[in-house]
Amino acid sequence: MALDLFVVLIYAAAMLVLGYFGMRKAKTNEDYLVAGRNLGPTLYMGTMAATVLGGASTVGTVRLGYVHGISGFWLCAALGCGIVALNLFLAKPLLKLKIYTVTQVLEKRYNPMARSASAAIMLAYALMIGVTSILAIGTVLQVLFGLPFWVSVLLGGGVVVVYSAIGGMWSLTLTDIVQFVIKTVGLMFILLPICLYRVGGWDELVLKLPEAAFNFSTIGWDTIITYFMIYFFGILIGQDIWQRVFTVRTAKVAQYAGTFAGIYCIFYGLACALIGMAAHVLIPDLDNVNNAFAAIVKLSLPDGIRGLVIAAALAAMMSTASAGLLAASTTLTEDLLPKLRGGKQSSLGINRLFTLLTGLVVLGIALVVNDVISALTLAYNLLVGGMLIPLIGAIFWKRATTAGAIASMGLGFATALVFMIKDGMDANTPIYYSLGVGLVSFVVVSLLSRRPASASASASASASASASAASAI
Repeated sequence: MALDLFVVLIYAAAMLVLGYFGMRKAKTNEDYLVAGRNLGPTLYMGTMAATVLGGASTVGTVRLGYVHGISGFWLCAALGCGIVALNLFLAKPLLKLKIYTVTQVLEKRYNPMARSASAAIMLAYALMIGVTSILAIGTVLQVLFGLPFWVSVLLGGGVVVVYSAIGGMWSLTLTDIVQFVIKTVGLMFILLPICLYRVGGWDELVLKLPEAAFNFSTIGWDTIITYFMIYFFGILIGQDIWQRVFTVRTAKVAQYAGTFAGIYCIFYGLACALIGMAAHVLIPDLDNVNNAFAAIVKLSLPDGIRGLVIAAALAAMMSTASAGLLAASTTLTEDLLPKLRGGKQSSLGINRLFTLLTGLVVLGIALVVNDVISALTLAYNLLVGGMLIPLIGAIFWKRATTAGAIASMGLGFATALVFMIKDGMDANTPIYYSLGVGLVSFVVVSLLSRRPASASASASASASASASAASAI
């Protein structure tokens, strides 16, 4: 394993070097938060795909493939479809707004109080996105190198925190494009073919697995629908994804490069599900299915090559971890901190400091949470349950009020949390009940409350911006 560890250390050092170059390019707040709004098609496609495909998409989809067969790809498929929809229909109006956060759209339609309430939900979501991938990093390093879990989390997550804090979005962009290449080569062109070879080829895989493993609905239609309810809509309103959209140079670039990124996500999911299926054949009695990815890498690959594939997995995880980290930090510095500082906007130095502090919080949470898929589900349940109804209502319903939006956010968020505690992270009830409660409270409270006169007077002016920003949802 010494050679593998050396390869991984070289990869980690390269990420820190790219972080340094990102720091050199981040000279203003706009550079730090949205890479100067100037990314071309290659950088944008790479950073968009890398952001979505992280620890849960990689480790989680391999686990789903191990348990459910090819139908485990639906998690990545839902994410990929969300990316396609976002870039085809929503990117163009979003780019016209020149904003930094999702919650600024809600402020345009409602008032600053709605922005603050939604920022709290977005912060919880973004933190858990970061935690999800830090967890995955820790799991892989623990299983492959025999490190204590807390050491794995601090070492792997520490690299992410450092390069994210020093260079912001420019560091993320430079590291993402390298991570995109590494994980494509390592997982799709090295690990998958070797796994199929170790099994004996495709025909042997078909013979050794039950027919249900090759059925695209084995995972269950209720689970597939839930994935789309959570992840498809979550992509459309997630700060980590919107912040990537804000980096692109033009709407046209976003449409074709973003669509390619979404399609790539779907094929990536198929590859990871097949890796999981091969793992089921080669390691049928795995004690902990969460370790399916690390176990198949450890079993199937020779020294050196194993290190490259580990680096590929870490690339997927680090890209999403850094996206969640910067999204949480941006929500703090752009939406919440100015309220405490009398409206004073955050400086470049403040943004760096809060990215570092947010990273330390993410590392702390990762040390006490232990399930990758559950952490991702928690994040998206809170986001979609709390914010989807108020955001869509802001666009399509003129009678919507700030009171209705805030009631929907609070009750939807609380309902998702209660049912996750009651029925478990993998249950379908949290998302369905939270959306139902959010919708009812939004409509009832809006009808019972009066729209402010100022809101009515300015509706046509602000609605043209906020409505066009998301009318395609």
